[in-house]
Amino acid sequence: MTVSFSAIESLPERRGPRPRTTRTNPHQQLDQNAPPWLQEALFEQARALPGVRVGPSGISVPGARAFILDEGLAAGPPEAFMIGREFAHLHPPYDGSLHLMLPEATARVVAAKGWGELHPVARRGWLPPTAMMVYGPRDEEELEVVWTIVQASYAFARGTSPSQ
Repeated sequence: MTVSFSAIESLPERRGPRPRTTRTNPHQQLDQNAPPWLQEALFEQARALPGVRVGPSGISVPGARAFILDEGLAAGPPEAFMIGREFAHLHPPYDGSLHLMLPEATARVVAAKGWGELHPVARRGWLPPTAMMVYGPRDEEELEVVWTIVQASYAFARGTSPSQ
């Protein structure tokens, strides 16, 4: 499964102001949170990706659910993973955002269109500039956009991202 860079470039602008987020760890979304049913819909879509297993995040807050790629499929570069083969995680229901890894050009587009922001630790240079927070979806239209971004992270982890 590959998400083309043109698909990322054609994502709509996110409506309204960006949500408030923390500036330090733990990096959390503080308002405009995704309804729990949309969080679960996104979780079920991501867990169904081929070669993905879920488990507790190895790097996030308690209750964060990680998406971990099978060893045989994890052909992406080191900066496609947070820890081990964890390429993304969904934060607990009180937050509903995700952290995930994206190719740098994709991450820039996602941020410019208002769908996410660089992780504060990446802004300090302690993580690669591929570490992003993607805001939780507020409605079904936003769920489709966030799902496209998650698929781009999955493709990056698999090593199937198009050249950008």
